[in-house]
This record gives sequence, C-alpha cells and structure tokens, in this order.
Amino acid sequence: SLIYLDNAATTPMSAVAIKAMTEVMKETYGNPSSIHGHGRQANKLLRQARQDLAQLLGTKPQHIFFTSGGTEGNNTAIIGYCLRHQERGKHIITTAIEHHAVLETIDYLVEKFGFEVTIIQPVDQEITAKQIQDALRKDTILVSTMFANNETGNLLPIAEIGQILKEHPAAYHVDAVQAIGKLLIHPEELGIDFLTASAHKFHGPKGIGFLYASTLDFDSYLHGGDQEQKKRAGTENLPAIVGMVAALKEDLEKHTENIGLVQELLDSFLSEMDGTNHYLNKGNNHLPYVLNIGFPGQKHDLLLLRLDLVGISISTGSACTAGIVQTSHVLEAMYGKNSDRLKESVRISLSPQNTLEEMQILAQSLKEIIGG
Repeated sequence: SLIYLDNAATTPMSAVAIKAMTEVMKETYGNPSSIHGHGRQANKLLRQARQDLAQLLGTKPQHIFFTSGGTEGNNTAIIGYCLRHQERGKHIITTAIEHHAVLETIDYLVEKFGFEVTIIQPVDQEITAKQIQDALRKDTILVSTMFANNETGNLLPIAEIGQILKEHPAAYHVDAVQAIGKLLIHPEELGIDFLTASAHKFHGPKGIGFLYASTLDFDSYLHGGDQEQKKRAGTENLPAIVGMVAALKEDLEKHTENIGLVQELLDSFLSEMDGTNHYLNKGNNHLPYVLNIGFPGQKHDLLLLRLDLVGISISTGSACTAGIVQTSHVLEAMYGKNSDRLKESVRISLSPQNTLEEMQILAQSLKEIIGG
C-alpha cells in the first residue's frame, strides 16, 4: 500500500470536511448574495462559518476574509496594504526563508513600484526578533514573516516580533499556512495585523483559505462585486468554506493530542534511524510535523525516486516547485549555497493520520537505500 508522508505539501481531506461539504452541495446551492429563500439559506451558512472561524481565532467575524488560499491571502495583504500606505514609506522587512508566495510578491512591489526590502538571513538556523528590530526604519511600513517554515518546521518568534512592532507603525503580516490547525493561534494576542491560511494544509479542501485582517485599510485587487466587505469580489465558495471550517474545528479540538501523536511518530522514526549516517536541518524551536533530514553522499532526487518506486511519498521541499527538483532557498539561507546539504536533504512531513508501522517501513526502506 502507498505511504503518504508529504503533508506539508497537502493533506488528505478529513471525513468531517467531506461530509460537511457534501451536505452543502446537496442542500444549500443558492448564491449567498441572492435575496430569495435559497440565497438567504446560503448566506446564513456563510455567516455561521465566518462566526465559527472568528471564534477559533479569538477575533470578530468582520476581521475574516475568505480567499482561494495562502497565495491569494499573501498577495492581498502585502500588495493591498503596501500600495494603500506607500506615501508613509516604501520599506518592507521579510526573511530569506519565506515561501515564494511572499518573496515573489515583495519582489513585484520592488520591481514595479520602487519599494525597498530588507531580507533577514538566519543566524545559526534561526531568525531572531532582534534581527527584525535592528532592521526597522522610519519608513518601514510592513514586516512579513512566516509562523512555521514549510521545509524545516522551524518556528519564528512571532509573539516577540509582534511585541516589538507595538512600538512601531509598521503592520505585521504572518504567513501561517504551515501552523494553522497545528497550534492554537490568536492573532490579536500576538500583535498580528494580517494572517493567511490555506485549508488544504489542515485536512480541508484545496482552493480555499482565509485572511485575517485587523483593519479594512488595504486595497483590493479583485473587482466586480461587494462580497467580503468589498475586499474580495466573487461568489463565495460556500461548500469549501464550510468544509474548511469543519476541518479546522476538528484539528484544533484535537491539537494537543495530535501534536503528541506526531511527536511519537517522529521519535519512533528517528530511533529506527539510530546508527545511520544522517543529519537534521532544524533550529531549536520547531514543529514535529516537518522533518528535514539529510544523508551524506546521497543525492536527494535519487532518494526521492527510489522511495517513490516502493510507494513512499516524501519531497525535497516546497511543493510549489513540484516536477523540478531544484535547490532549496531555505537551506541555502541556513547553510550557504555551497553546502552539500542542499543536494542531500529531503523533507518528511507527518500528520495524525500516519502510523508507527508506516514510520518503520520508511526507516527500513531508507536504510536499504543508503546501506545503513
């Protein structure tokens, strides 16, 4: 049977999410913007989903905007806020380990609108709050960091950065795609102004996500309707929204249990790998859901292929470069562009749906391949 260990790329949909979506598709097919009975029924579900999501995040419904996923959320927050406030300054701070959906969005602002960016490099595999603080300028209008790295699982010091920015007018955007559903996250308590998430990373459907925004003071770039407080035109994807909220509820209700289970899976795998020649690419603070591991002398693309031939799915890093095995910009930032780790490391990403037996099979397969 196939073993799926690429959950940082996407997760299997939960039975709860599938059931919730199926019920909506069968029974509530009206347009939430229509004023007749079918539309009102759909709008009631939409309002309830927004209320439930807001409650999970410890905020109010008016701060929740539904999007198509993390990429749209990042673009909306970064471009929308920076263009609205560019007269106050054109300086942005981000880190070298961000997802391309953040880095390329900022590149767009630099190339097309003359913004400046300071890119923080990790020191000893970590990004520190002091690095952000030291990079702040009077004309800094946005700081953008991820919550947890998608290739290593490393956690960034979100609360510390949020505290620093309370004394500075710059807004704080957090790409929480890899953290939402795994941790309880209340953006208002953390000093976050914009937070993005994508449902398919926490056992929800693909093509749906949300943006938390503490303010309406950002430009929209989808026009043609008044949906989402005039910030995101287009008929809402109600089945996917309901499925996303159902999946997130389930994951957060079990988040402590889930972390314990995933940690047990990870510990079991690493115990099985004792005695083999390997190293781990991680900082001191990281989620157990993602393991970045390297094997000296082993090419990661060949390792990936050989595991795939025996039915085991892992990756070399970000799924957004799928089909092309290329150098990881995250590992390059951590270890330098000439490090052998860039060609030897693979990502194993877990979910509570994985089993101890699967971890044993993975370890045994790897030992056969590397001769350990």
